Amino acid sequence: MSRHLHWTATLACLLLAACGRAAQDQSADAAEGAPPAGGQAAVEDSTSTPSVVRIAVGSKDHTTLVTALQAAKLVDPLANPGPFTVFAPTNAAFDKLPAGTVASLLEPGNVSQLKEVLQHHVTTSALDVDAFTDGQELGMVSGGTERITKKDGSTFIGSAKIVASVRASNGWVHVIDAVLVPPAK
Repeated sequence: MSRHLHWTATLACLLLAACGRAAQDQSADAAEGAPPAGGQAAVEDSTSTPSVVRIAVGSKDHTTLVTALQAAKLVDPLANPGPFTVFAPTNAAFDKLPAGTVASLLEPGNVSQLKEVLQHHVTTSALDVDAFTDGQELGMVSGGTERITKKDGSTFIGSAKIVASVRASNGWVHVIDAVLVPPAK
């Protein structure tokens, strides 16, 4: 019995020492300005239906959108349960903007304007494209609205055509061919 007690005590000492070392390492990381572990977007899950963020991250046609979401620090909020309907402009849609617009929005001094533009692409409901009706007004997270139009079998939000729709674990991603511009305040 004393041998068992000795091994238990030794193991307990080793575990306490390891915990102390881990706490010291975490304190050192915090002191050096290392970011804490990621939020909801950092959760690894390869078996469940992906979130709206995971869908965008996994698309080669949405790298500009993902870069903008990261710059505006909106990745974690959009990885949360939602529900969200995200109108996701493609890279080609961003390319249609006047030269220098995207680069300007990505500058650190323009984060609030970038957030407003990105939030104008999100509504807090899970809406399948079949739920949209002609003339419907959607309230966007930015505080503005966008009108749905149905024409010749296609669905538009503002001037952007919905070219594809993907169900996400926390809502819907509707791929659009233009960037939605929030109304001037």
